[in-house]
Amino acid sequence: MKIIRVQDQLEGGKVAFNLLKESLAKGAKTLGLATGSSPISFYQEMVKSSLDFLEMTSINLDEYVGLSTENAQSYNYFMRQILFDAKPFKKNFIPNGLATDLEAEVKRYDQIIAEHPIDFQILGIGRNGHIGFNEPGTSFEEETHIVNLQESTIEANSRFFTSIEDVPKQAISMGIASIMKSKMIVLLAFGEEKADAIKGMISGSITEDLPASVLQKHENIIVIVDEAAASKLA
Repeated sequence: MKIIRVQDQLEGGKVAFNLLKESLAKGAKTLGLATGSSPISFYQEMVKSSLDFLEMTSINLDEYVGLSTENAQSYNYFMRQILFDAKPFKKNFIPNGLATDLEAEVKRYDQIIAEHPIDFQILGIGRNGHIGFNEPGTSFEEETHIVNLQESTIEANSRFFTSIEDVPKQAISMGIASIMKSKMIVLLAFGEEKADAIKGMISGSITEDLPASVLQKHENIIVIVDEAAASKLA
């Protein structure tokens, strides 16, 4: 695990984008993408660049259950607004939160991941150590699955909604086992509220109580943190 400390989120986005360019030069074809605030500066660098993604595939980590693609809080909408409208890909895959058969949707998504191995996976990390929507207690062997979101995650995401009651209580998420199959992982974390999770992920024991701790086992992971997020590291 390589740790890169940066001054702020803007610098972090630039560093992550340079890592992406290196991966593309080595033949990367499939990007694993995350939502939330942490990767926004990375996506802004992608949009500003002269790079063409028309021959590339993207696979998103997760989507809320119950939100349409036109709902401004859906991750499908977020990705189109922040990246896809400006930088089209050959194909974008995002879980269908309105699927009538959620278990069938889970199986469909696992098949997509199997058919498009992820070369470069962007991750954020939750305050409770979740990656994707893999909450504490999620099995490291889990692939795509339906998640009942914890109160801390609902509270953290409520800033994007009119009220906390509007935040969906479930999501479809790529599983930890799926994430770990990615050839390269770049995790972004900014702000003091992420410091405990970063400390546990990097120097704590590997435990399902802190899902991100499993990343210690990955052979090619880079963690980009600002000083606030890194403040509790030795």
